[in-house]
Amino acid sequence: MSTLAIIDYGMGNLHSVSKAIEHVAPGVRVKVTSQVAEILAADRVLLPGVGAIRDCMGEIRRLGFDQVVKSVADSGKPLLGICVGMQAMMDASEENGGVDCLGMFAGQVRFFGRELSENGQKLKVPHMGWNEVFQRHAHPLWQGIPDGERFYFVHSYYVCAKESDAVYGETRYGLEFAAAIGRGNVFAVQFHPEKSQHAGLQLLKNFAEWDGRP
Repeated sequence: MSTLAIIDYGMGNLHSVSKAIEHVAPGVRVKVTSQVAEILAADRVLLPGVGAIRDCMGEIRRLGFDQVVKSVADSGKPLLGICVGMQAMMDASEENGGVDCLGMFAGQVRFFGRELSENGQKLKVPHMGWNEVFQRHAHPLWQGIPDGERFYFVHSYYVCAKESDAVYGETRYGLEFAAAIGRGNVFAVQFHPEKSQHAGLQLLKNFAEWDGRP
């Protein structure tokens, strides 16, 4: 039986994510863990995240998970980031006055702004609810998911990636932003697949079966 480690650093919907994966991939043993040895020994690793990036990065660094995540990425094992877990993979975020992140992908995390609008209509921030994700490149994690499918978002900051080749999905909310990024064995999404019903469960199932090859 393969194992999937969900990194527990005190941030993220750990229970709902683990239950969702157990539901769609009963042949995978899911571990919510803060033990470095268990994370490094797992066949697949998931980096969740909710809340302020300063708190997330503070705990990631305090627990040494910054090096653990990079080791997993370098190992070739499938690695999935969710929500703030995706933002943490960028160079830096302007949230909380500016926070350095893991630097796994080139680009910044930026605030939507207080005057965000579309077609003359002011948009609420945070961006909360269902929105379409348009697939920019084919990927095993998109298998069985139609282009333009809707996923559930909750965020006030968005990823602005420098490398277009790394952007696997885009969404529009007043402006276009990266909803999914990837490179090699690493993939990350801004939306919450565990809250995104059929499409989100399909993505988690795909991850639980993914061998890490793009």
